[in-house]
Amino acid sequence: MIAPLKGALDLIVGDPQADRAVPPTGITARLTVFVAGAMAFLAVFALALSLTAGRVADRWANELAQAATLRLPADAPDTDIELALTILSTTPGIANARALTDAEQQALLSPWFGPDLVLDTLPVPRLIEVIADDDSYDDAGLRARLTAELPQATLDDHGRWRAPLIAAASRLRLIGWLVIGLIGAAMAAMIALAAQASLAANAQVIRVLRLVGARDIYIARAFVRRFALRTGVGAMVGVVLGVAVLQLLPGGDGTGGFLANIGFEGAGWLWPLVIPLLAAIVAFVATRAAALARLREQT
Repeated sequence: MIAPLKGALDLIVGDPQADRAVPPTGITARLTVFVAGAMAFLAVFALALSLTAGRVADRWANELAQAATLRLPADAPDTDIELALTILSTTPGIANARALTDAEQQALLSPWFGPDLVLDTLPVPRLIEVIADDDSYDDAGLRARLTAELPQATLDDHGRWRAPLIAAASRLRLIGWLVIGLIGAAMAAMIALAAQASLAANAQVIRVLRLVGARDIYIARAFVRRFALRTGVGAMVGVVLGVAVLQLLPGGDGTGGFLANIGFEGAGWLWPLVIPLLAAIVAFVATRAAALARLREQT
């Protein structure tokens, strides 16, 4: 337990003599901080998009799974509507069932036919909205009952609409995580190049350290510490800027639009706090590998 704490303390405090092998300022320092900040900024947006897509997929799954539509022919008499409502109201698992008014059906068709549509001119089916409760209902049993008592009725559980929408949201969530992975890989590559450039620029200092008995792991530790701290600081700045920009985005109207309310909710706000730590870990691994490889070449 003491050894890991000592290693973490050594990484933060460092060794003043070994730190002289790494320039405190210069192009590599600015490049490392900038790359870490820019990648963390992009990671915040990719993470927010991925989490938002997950919330949308869950909301669609819950809402559409509890909703269904019962269609009757356009010329169905009112007695058929009443019979359908009776069947639905006596079906266990159905919380509510009501026939849509002409105004509501016109509102559903207006995006395709315009607001001046007159329903009397089209054979528009009579629609009944069905809302299931938490326990849902026996779909097969309800269909069998409708077939026996009201064969002209058609029950649509929205399955063919729900599946593609949920699949699209799930793929968008997967793309978000892939983008985060690519951001981490790009950041590792840039930091490794910066570390190698710093090692090459300080080749003479490294030779002197070796002459006085310094081992390669001792020298590499100085580079790892400096670049990991620079990356962590840059990532913190990028996360703060990313979250600030997210707060400036216009919010949705709460109707479940796909790109409404992009951002973090609840425990999701912990994810941006993890980004600087993950960035520092990436920098630690990339710098250590690059430094040891470069030092072996300079032997």
